[in-house]
Amino acid sequence: MNRPLIGISTYWEQRASWGVWELPAALLPAGYPLLVQSAGGLAAMLPPDGPEHAAAAVARLDGLVIAGGPDVDPARYGAVREDRTGPPAHRRDAWELALIDAALGSGTPLLGICRGMQLLNVALGGTLVQHLEGHSEKVGAFGTHAVKPVMGTLYASIAPEAATGVPTYHHQAVDRLGRDLVVSAHSDDGTPEAIELPGPAWALGVQWHPEMGDDTRVMEALVRAAS
Repeated sequence: MNRPLIGISTYWEQRASWGVWELPAALLPAGYPLLVQSAGGLAAMLPPDGPEHAAAAVARLDGLVIAGGPDVDPARYGAVREDRTGPPAHRRDAWELALIDAALGSGTPLLGICRGMQLLNVALGGTLVQHLEGHSEKVGAFGTHAVKPVMGTLYASIAPEAATGVPTYHHQAVDRLGRDLVVSAHSDDGTPEAIELPGPAWALGVQWHPEMGDDTRVMEALVRAAS
């Protein structure tokens, strides 16, 4: 049986080191492709490119993952940058928003992880909270917290029980929902932890990092939808 090809967006870094080399690089934490592979898919890295090429890239994929990463530029949702918002990643924002638009337009199954969930919301006209406390324990270390599914949603059909400790590391979150999106899971403090687009297309965003945990069900569901 053919394994579906799942594209994953990547970082674009000016300096990365390996062996004797220190050069610009397209980077992706290994957890993402490993999770795709363990869920039965073939992983393909998608480094930032011109937004005009996004539709052609998505047309060659069976499914798409928008990975975690830096804060979304507040200008993308009409807000003024706050003090604790990180520096913009203009090239990545443009590329990943174009990928999302192409996936939604073509019906290609789409999973947004952390930043990817936030970008899905922004792509559909939503806004973000630029800083909240309690969702990252310390710099450079993943924490955990509980996630409760909303019954009747796609996410609840994948993981119907409350999760007691998903891997989490974020300081921003969905504020106003984008067009037609619904919240399909939340944390104990009410923060949206999953959003989805009801309808024939498979489009889901999760605020946590499944690539850092042992629960493969969300990625397995994407791979099934892409098969």
